[in-house]
Amino acid sequence: MPKKRSGGGLSATQQAAKFLGVSVLAGAVMAGIALPAAGALGLAAKGSVKGFDEIPANLKSPQLSQRTTILDSRGDQLATVYSRDRTVVELKDISPYLQKAIVAIEDSRFYKHGAIDLKGVLRALNKNAQSGGVAQGASTLTQQLVKNYFIEEAGDDPTKVAEATQQTLGRKVRELKYAIQIEEKLGKKRILENYLNITFFGEQAYGVEAAAQRYFSRHAKDLNLQQSALLAGIVQSPSRYDPVNDEAEATKRRNTVLQRMAELGDISQAEADQAKEKPLGLHVSQPKNGCITATKSSAFFCKYVENVFLTDPTFGKTREERAKLWNQGGLTIRTTLDPQAQASVQASLKDHVYKSDKVAAAATLVEPGTGKVLAMGQSKPFGYGNNETEYNFSVNRAMGGSNYGFPTGSTFKPFVAAAAIEGGKPATQEYSAPYKMNYPSPVQRCSSSPYVNTKNETVENENESEKGPYRMKEAMAKSINTYFVQLISDIGLCPVVKMTDALHVVQGDGSKLPQTPSIALGSIGLSPLTMASAYATFASRGMYCTPVAIESITQKVGNERKSLPVPKSTCSRAMSEQTADTVNTLLRGVVDSGTGQEAGLNDRESAGKTGTTDSRKNAWFVGYTPNMAGAVWVGSAKQNVEMTHITIGGVYRDLVYGGQVPGPIWRDAMAGALEGKDAPDFNLVDIPDDDNPGDGQGKGRGGDNGGRNGDNNNGGLIGGLIGGQTDGGTTGATGGTTGDATGGTVPTPTFSLPGNFIQGQTNGGHNGTGGRRG
Repeated sequence: MPKKRSGGGLSATQQAAKFLGVSVLAGAVMAGIALPAAGALGLAAKGSVKGFDEIPANLKSPQLSQRTTILDSRGDQLATVYSRDRTVVELKDISPYLQKAIVAIEDSRFYKHGAIDLKGVLRALNKNAQSGGVAQGASTLTQQLVKNYFIEEAGDDPTKVAEATQQTLGRKVRELKYAIQIEEKLGKKRILENYLNITFFGEQAYGVEAAAQRYFSRHAKDLNLQQSALLAGIVQSPSRYDPVNDEAEATKRRNTVLQRMAELGDISQAEADQAKEKPLGLHVSQPKNGCITATKSSAFFCKYVENVFLTDPTFGKTREERAKLWNQGGLTIRTTLDPQAQASVQASLKDHVYKSDKVAAAATLVEPGTGKVLAMGQSKPFGYGNNETEYNFSVNRAMGGSNYGFPTGSTFKPFVAAAAIEGGKPATQEYSAPYKMNYPSPVQRCSSSPYVNTKNETVENENESEKGPYRMKEAMAKSINTYFVQLISDIGLCPVVKMTDALHVVQGDGSKLPQTPSIALGSIGLSPLTMASAYATFASRGMYCTPVAIESITQKVGNERKSLPVPKSTCSRAMSEQTADTVNTLLRGVVDSGTGQEAGLNDRESAGKTGTTDSRKNAWFVGYTPNMAGAVWVGSAKQNVEMTHITIGGVYRDLVYGGQVPGPIWRDAMAGALEGKDAPDFNLVDIPDDDNPGDGQGKGRGGDNGGRNGDNNNGGLIGGLIGGQTDGGTTGATGGTTGDATGGTVPTPTFSLPGNFIQGQTNGGHNGTGGRRG
């Protein structure tokens, strides 16, 4: 009896014998490095027993990457995303034919040997010695499983993949040691189950369930004999035996598997011969991977969910950790998307703006009081072809949107009103509000020196007949620019900035708003989601809730599911109930008798604000009911289309206004989204009607003020909106632009955005003055 060394370990002689048996016979001649006998022995002699023993004792089975399924709020599938198309199934859910076929062709002695098939090794060694090269390998299914573990752990890292597949004796020795451990730990059935779930079957399919779906559009448990034989034959060389691209070669390989099954007694010779005569019977399902394949026109929302996952620390401290979890997959993500609301948004966009139009439209709906994102759509589909885009115009840059958002025009004015009312200004506050005036100067800022109008820049209303005095109610309904410039001058910029901070209003690039009086007229670029969430605060009587898109996540680990934590909406009071109720009363007047009449809902109370920016490059309507809020933007992503004398959605428009194109989109989207839902009332306050006719006969309609971009040359991707190189132009305090005028004349707009608003490679335009409302 051999002696053991002190401590109970094997003696040096036993270690050497063990090493030689493993590394020579079971390593050197196996698939990939099978060598002639003499060469194998010579190579093994250079090995080290110490090296074998120092291989880590335990191999942890990797969590297999799988499909992630994204669902709407009702549990219906929106999309599947994956780095590897795999659905893990139990052995009982795999056809017995396939189990027998894979064993027959890959490791016919699987149930008779341990981790290493010594008979197979000797047979391969003899065959290779006779041929003088590599004619046959001898890897068992267990060894192949270990190799696949290494590959799975490598992921998409090319260096790690190369290490996992390198044809070296060292790798084979390590593979053998772990194979022995797995045999003892798992047993044959689990080894076979794991092997069938991890193996690559070609055509982007990993594991038998994905392969059965890809080639035959059925579940693995439903595969018949000839289908099972085909899949088993593919494993050896997925590219060579690909039935989609080489039916003849795949048929020959399938028939080889059938014959081998007959030889082993798994099936009769008659069954094999009958199966050989049948066609492959492919019913190929194309891979549906990624948000681009999302149903219900929810691709942009799907990408938003993905970006939330990759940026929120709830899912990992670093982006690398979050990306690893996302790529690992096996997740079922239930989202907040309401299918009724999504269908209504997309139908409205399709009706009012064609994907081939010069301009695009984006719309987002959220739920007040919860922050749930209910719908998100665009007129141009998600994609990379003509009249398609990969950019989500509803969100900020960090979530896949434009660099800067889009100027909002007069839809910003309610924030100024809310700041003033919260600070004690009455809704009956009156200002002279002349047709045209210089920007007031100085205007107090939060902590820096006051704003001073050093260039004598001016702002004006839509029509010369629009001149005050005005009170807030009429000024809001008619979107009087000079009124709100006087209001922001009176209260200072700091209360406005504090209010927008409480409403989480930031520019499209995530930066805070500049402290300049022109913000009162919407010269700053914001996203529809930002606007919808801010306006939802009015609907929820002053409570702001951060937007959320994910309700719950479960992850499949082995044969079990576990729940993962998800981001929760954080709600905080942004203003008093009295302030919110007062703003609601003001904005209800906009849709009742002001610039937003075309957006009003017939069966329930609604409120909102129109917006149109300089040269009509952007048009907005942002509005809400007590239980839903939404924002609609229409314009050009490149900010280079002036919406005058233009056809949108098959309708010719001399001039586009916030109340005219975005307003009806919002109306129809909201009407469908709210159909069958409760119709609560606002808590309104009494605001005495103005007793001064103010503007005579001019009836301005429309909403807003934004700024014209400087002419950015060579502006980078989409005209500098996404990723230009250097700032262009210079800034200045400027006004906004008009809306629909049913009386008076339309002045030539002279207001400009800061020249570097849409960033390009060379300097853009200069500041302008004047204003238009919308």
